[in-house]
Amino acid sequence: MGSDVGQVLAGLDPEQRTAVTAPAGPVCILAGAGTGKTRAITHRIAYRALTGDVSPRHVLAVTFTARAAAEMRARLAQLGAGGVQARTFHAAALRQLRYFAPRLFDGRAMPELMESKIRLIGLAAAKAGVRAGDRAAARDLASEIEWAKSSMVEPGEYPVAAAKARREPPHEAAKVAEVFAAYEVLKRRQGVIDFEDMLRAAVWAIEEHGDVAEQIRNQYRHFVVDEYQDVNPLQQRLLDAWLGGRDDLTVVGDASQTIYSFTGATSGYLIDFPRRRRDAVVVRLVRDYRSTPQVVGLANAVIRQARGTEAKLRLELHGQRPPGPEPELKIFPDEPGEAAAVARRCAELIAGGLAASEIAVLFRTNAQSESYEAALAEAEVPYVVRGAERFFERPEVRQAMIALRSATRTTPGETPLVEAVVDALAATGWVRERPPAGGQAREQWEALSAIVTLAEEYARSPVLVPLGEPATVQRDVSLADFAAELGRRAEHQHAPVVEGVTLASLHAAKGLEWDAVFLVGLAEGTLPTTYARTPEQLEEERRLLYVGVTRAREWLWLSYGQARSPGGRPRRPSRFLPQLGGAGGGTERAAPIPASRKPDRRTRVVSCRACGTTLLAGADRKLGRCPTCPSDLDEDLHARLLEWRGRVAASQKVPAYVVFTDATIEALAERRPTEPAGLLAIAGIGARKLRQYGDDVVALVGGASPDELVAEKLEN
Repeated sequence: MGSDVGQVLAGLDPEQRTAVTAPAGPVCILAGAGTGKTRAITHRIAYRALTGDVSPRHVLAVTFTARAAAEMRARLAQLGAGGVQARTFHAAALRQLRYFAPRLFDGRAMPELMESKIRLIGLAAAKAGVRAGDRAAARDLASEIEWAKSSMVEPGEYPVAAAKARREPPHEAAKVAEVFAAYEVLKRRQGVIDFEDMLRAAVWAIEEHGDVAEQIRNQYRHFVVDEYQDVNPLQQRLLDAWLGGRDDLTVVGDASQTIYSFTGATSGYLIDFPRRRRDAVVVRLVRDYRSTPQVVGLANAVIRQARGTEAKLRLELHGQRPPGPEPELKIFPDEPGEAAAVARRCAELIAGGLAASEIAVLFRTNAQSESYEAALAEAEVPYVVRGAERFFERPEVRQAMIALRSATRTTPGETPLVEAVVDALAATGWVRERPPAGGQAREQWEALSAIVTLAEEYARSPVLVPLGEPATVQRDVSLADFAAELGRRAEHQHAPVVEGVTLASLHAAKGLEWDAVFLVGLAEGTLPTTYARTPEQLEEERRLLYVGVTRAREWLWLSYGQARSPGGRPRRPSRFLPQLGGAGGGTERAAPIPASRKPDRRTRVVSCRACGTTLLAGADRKLGRCPTCPSDLDEDLHARLLEWRGRVAASQKVPAYVVFTDATIEALAERRPTEPAGLLAIAGIGARKLRQYGDDVVALVGGASPDELVAEKLEN
């Protein structure tokens, strides 16, 4: 047995060893991305089993996906600790309910478990007078009901609870509550339960049936919970029921990877664990074995700016791998240019010997996938879409294509293409200026918006002119032309692939890793999404970027298009992009730059002092903040600086802006430098202006008046 124990402890780093050998009782493992959390908890279970501290059959290890549970069982078997029950919350609850059903349900089998709520939700919506005619609307109602049930909120409590949680329900909260109540009635009448009912029934079985509680607690005496930051109140209630006041519990999680709060998950249980269990052993795993030091440095820079409750437990990771390439920041004129560049680089990496399956393109929303599906298909790079249907396989997109083909028969030939597309989509119920509430309906709306964007590109871009026509000729395009182009794209992208580049949303990428990762669309309005309005929602968006960065083992590309489509409205980079110079990275502008304004590639990257975003506009760089971030302008100083500038400009017989521009004056009044180094830190103030005006500005910041400075100069 001693050699087996030695094998279990071999190769562990000091922090992992502390976690593995911690005594029985509450243990909280704060495990950063790539730090070997699964290794730590499986080796802890195996160590305790091999030393005789626990019996494997008395251990219940709970995680959130069947894949993770299977991996845990396989590792435990290899370590000599077979017999441990490693399951998801739902699988563990279902197993217990089926076993105890004769006692719990008067000799009958447990009620039938529904695989999907959608049909009953549709019926309940109709009874409540709520329109839920398509699957997206029904899925959004289902999501709200799932959130409520996971948060242990009853139908009558929903409106107040939703307001308190700042939910954005797909319908008026009172109406959602009516649908919720009607859904519960329909379920009972049909004798079926949903997945949340199953967890609640497991809680009820233990809390209300002493014999069931005694048998379960005799069976399971030691508990391990993976991804503890993703536990919701109902799951925590079940865990507490299993424990029955005992404290042999090991939890592992990372507050910086809390990205599912919209489902009811909360990191609060992880954050409060040491307070709720005063004798808990807390271990921090910070040695990152997944990513290069360059990637780890960027991840640290992203999360270092975090605020709020989760930031209390953020971890500073330390890369353990050999150095690798610097992360790259790329800026393109528009999203099609960005997608084409990503596809070219993927082709180059594959040609260089990297397997396509070791490359991922990650984005914020599934609607963004179309551009990358098209670009990869054009570049003949195989790809797979993870966690969502391919763009042209989505029901709303197929319906839209049917509507477009139908509209070609009735739309006058002289109708501008984009107008014709918008009118055709309006016939499906899509309204361009009104994105709906509810995640599924909003995603459906964004998919149709992506078709309008394609139409805008097709109307402008000579690249999309059919073969045989001069590439430099801009032509009028018809709705029929565009419908045919969409059909071509759909056919091209439906080619079956066995292995390919992964396309996935940041949510779907959680728990995965690749050698090369492209993080795309990192612009304001996309990441963070425009729907993130509260500080808590914005912080979750930041954590999404952190999760994306930490998926990369070696090679990381971050990019955004300055416009959604060619000639479109300009956008700002994501506020979450850190100053890469401080994270082991470099910035490269891939967009065309007029010769008269071509920047020095060595220009210092400036970050917003409020939110950390990379600042590109000259005025923003002077201010040291985004125009949307709060100003801390000293109005009195600003007035004195303006008066002083006017007097200096008059004495030198030059326009006022020659002394300092309005933006520089505003930056001085906000940043209030008290020494030369502070003046030089403001973009646009160099050594010459420091010599000319530095003493005056420092004096004004110190409280001097323009009259005093003028009088002093007259005396000298």
